[in-house]
Amino acid sequence: MSFAEKCNVIFARSTAYYHAMDDVNAELKNPYEFKTIEYYLFLKNWIDAVQWHLEDIVRNPAIKPEEALLIKRRIDRSNQDRTDLVELIDSFFLEEYAGVVPSPGATINTESPAWAIDRLSILALKIYHMEQEVNRNDATPAHREACAKKLAVLREQKKDLSTAIDQLLDDVKAGRKYMKVYKQMKMYNDPALNPVLYGNKNN
Repeated sequence: MSFAEKCNVIFARSTAYYHAMDDVNAELKNPYEFKTIEYYLFLKNWIDAVQWHLEDIVRNPAIKPEEALLIKRRIDRSNQDRTDLVELIDSFFLEEYAGVVPSPGATINTESPAWAIDRLSILALKIYHMEQEVNRNDATPAHREACAKKLAVLREQKKDLSTAIDQLLDDVKAGRKYMKVYKQMKMYNDPALNPVLYGNKNN
């Protein structure tokens, strides 16, 4: 099984696990051994699934402003958790290929392996929810047909992205490409870098 195939299996399992409860406040019971790459992949998709549904909830036109604010702040924290986890997964690859000496003509990729895997996790959720739309009994035939076409595109995208991830990892392992991981340095979450936050300290 290739690494991308492993990701797809774990993401599908995590997506199904979340939707069996379908509750943004549900407790996560990760089935994989703590601190293994499988554990982090399952956790990654779980964070994405919870955030997906928080984004749905906050768009309810009837939501109270106070509740919406709390959810938006929760989404903000979730985004930071997501970023931190992506960087942790990249650290796994850096350690995995630490002994590889890049060839003289080695090039760098436009994104790190973990950020591509991040997109694969989101795709798993898009596919799950588009399948739900295709099978909606209360939807019109036109709606289901339009969603079926979108679903086909999403599945093709998953196939292409999976292939690209495996090719990237093969290239890194063979020294044809090399990795660099740049920390995201999200400024809005940092009290020392967000002027609204550090400005309030002086008031």
